[in-house]
This record gives sequence, C-alpha cells and structure tokens, in this order.
Amino acid sequence: MVDRRLKPPLASAPPAPPDLRQRILLTSEQLLEEQGVAALSLREVARRAGVTHQAPYHHFADREAILAELVTQGFDELSRRLAQANDRVAVAGRREALIASGQAYVGFALEHPGVFRIMFRPDVCDPARFPGVQAAGERAHAELRRLVQLLHEGQAVEVWANLHWSQVHGLACLLVDGPLGQERGSLRERRACMTQTLKQFAELLASAPAPRRGARL
Repeated sequence: MVDRRLKPPLASAPPAPPDLRQRILLTSEQLLEEQGVAALSLREVARRAGVTHQAPYHHFADREAILAELVTQGFDELSRRLAQANDRVAVAGRREALIASGQAYVGFALEHPGVFRIMFRPDVCDPARFPGVQAAGERAHAELRRLVQLLHEGQAVEVWANLHWSQVHGLACLLVDGPLGQERGSLRERRACMTQTLKQFAELLASAPAPRRGARL
C-alpha cells in the first residue's frame, strides 16, 4: 500500500492557520492528495475548513483560482529547490549536482503529490488564463536550462533539457502513481528508489556521448 500521509503544505502554514486564505489553500491541497482534483469544490473546501460556503469567495473567484495558486506555489517551490541544486555545481561537482537536481524534482513530487499531479495539466489549470502560473512555470524551466548550461556548457541545450526533464518527470510519475510507488509502501522506500535510480542515471550520463549541436528531440 502506498503511504498517503499528508506532507507539509506548500502554503507554508501551520496545521490550523488563522488566516482564511492560507486555511483554504491548505485544505485544498489536503483534498487534492486524498481524493484528487475531481473532488475539489469551493463548497467542500469551505466545509472542511470549517467556514461558511461563501467564505472562500472572499479570496478566490472560483475553483480554478485556487488551483492556479497551488500550481504557482508548486512551481515556485520547485524552482527554489532546483536553484539550490544548481548552486552546488561549483562546490559538489557535476555528478553530485545532477543527482541533487533530480532529488529536488522527484522529492518535490513525493512530498506534494496532489499538487504535482495538476502542475502539468492545462486542462485543469490553463496558464493562458493565469499568467502567474505561466511565469512560475517558466522560472522552473529556466532552472532546468541553467542546469544544462552548467553541466554541458551550452551544447545542444534543448536536447539535454528534454533528456533531463523526461528522466526526472518519468521517475516522479512512476513513484507517485505508478508501479514503482505501488511496490514501495513508505516514503522512505520511495526515496531510496529515487536516489538509487538517479545515481545510476548520473553514471550512465557521464559515459554517454554528447548530443550534436543542432540535434532535436
């Protein structure tokens, strides 16, 4: 059985935040983790938060506005973690920085699976409607590109970026909702699988030939 215990909220709020907006965001994230996006409605969020059904409308126009804020916060937190990993290149070296970057990405997904599931779904949260979501996503992608520049000195940037992103995103999905997660019932076990896989990937990448300039995936 997969461990479904709640993780620290993205909203960085205490368990029972006095601020209504924070309480709504915390409750919404918990609902996403427990039941998925289909179960999230302003009325259900209000009920769980212990407020009137009209209270969420003081801060959010509709359900999508709540989702947009959670997605924005998710990308911002992901950007922060990726930036910290990128900053390690000069000190820890390329291999360790690559592993750290993967741990930042997959670790975020393991800690916030409810938000991770909707961050790359425009059908759930349309970046065209919420510019803040688009900007936050671009900041996260900028850290991915910075990793490529640091590790590969600008060679075939888009190819390397797609390669790194596909690897960590695929691993995250397999551990959050796929068979790798189902085979490992605790967060500790999933983290161990994450680390082992990322280390092996770093070893393989170190021995692989560099993509040609101008190559596309």
